Amino acid sequence: MILKHIVAVMGLLLIFPLVLFAAPYPRDAVHLDSKRVATGCSTCHLSFNFKSGGGPETCIICHGEPSRLTKEYKNMPKNFAPSGSNRKNVEAEFVKPYRHPTFDARGIHRSKEVLPEADSRMPRHAECVDCHNPHFVTTENKFAGIRGKRVGNVISSVSKEYELCYKCHAESANLPGRQVNKRMEFALTNPSFHPVEGEGKNTAVISLLKPYKEKKINAGDVATISCGDCHGSENPESPRGPHGSQYEHILVDHYSTSDKQPETPYTYALCYRCHDRTSILGNESFRYHALHIQGRGGGSGADSGTSCYTCHSSHGSPDNKYLIAFNKSVVSPNSQGQLKFVEKGISTFRGECYLSCHGVDHNPKVY
Repeated sequence: MILKHIVAVMGLLLIFPLVLFAAPYPRDAVHLDSKRVATGCSTCHLSFNFKSGGGPETCIICHGEPSRLTKEYKNMPKNFAPSGSNRKNVEAEFVKPYRHPTFDARGIHRSKEVLPEADSRMPRHAECVDCHNPHFVTTENKFAGIRGKRVGNVISSVSKEYELCYKCHAESANLPGRQVNKRMEFALTNPSFHPVEGEGKNTAVISLLKPYKEKKINAGDVATISCGDCHGSENPESPRGPHGSQYEHILVDHYSTSDKQPETPYTYALCYRCHDRTSILGNESFRYHALHIQGRGGGSGADSGTSCYTCHSSHGSPDNKYLIAFNKSVVSPNSQGQLKFVEKGISTFRGECYLSCHGVDHNPKVY
């Protein structure tokens, strides 16, 4: 008798998936659209592991290598996806050298888990369903249905991309040793930050390329950016999102954080997407920019420059203006034990550095 009921319910799900789920789910939810997913719920839920959220193997049948759609899958109905779909191959992003561990850390996700992670011993993972809610997602709202941060007994809903990223990259108890709380770095209360949560505080970033502006004045101005502007595939034709990249930290362009490298448009290509290389090397905002980045005479080896990362945080600085946060693997305290930057005059691009770098004692160096 129980088996008959199960069969009957499955039959209804196959025939009337939108009728049964119209109330809790958006009417334009893409995975509940019979024109997109012709065979309804069973397309994804046949032999589905609900405990683990299904696993990425279920998702890549439709969102992976296109040839999968021409193969016969034992646990999937035939002709389960319409031809001529505009789906892109997400699976290809996860074989790149830098990627979220969607296929590297399997069997860890649990359907009822709550992020940020509270257990420091929990292995980090990134299942598809950690970032996507397949029942709620719509063409207009890719964050629909994603649970955000827990505050007491209330769990907020994610509406902005950075809120999704913070679920694993902010207050998580199991952050890797070199990672820090990104929410703290982007906080609007910091002296400086890249404008992710809101517009920046610096009103004179003279190296900015159009359409980027310090404050949005005209309709075409861009005064805020998203995590996805820097993190994602290096190929603009790939699916959007930080799935995987050829570049370290899943960056959309190359960015060297190493010391003593020759400066080229490629070395700091990520920075030069928004900041004018000519302005930076022309010392328009800091009169020793070229010396620091290119080295003496634009040399190589011991005479070459240092990375933007040596002096600047890519996200935000809780301590200084101008994103100044010294990389302590290159910069150390000076002979007086000081390691700090002191601004001298508001918006005058003048200051003092107290530190030691490349054997040069700044006690202070004034510009």
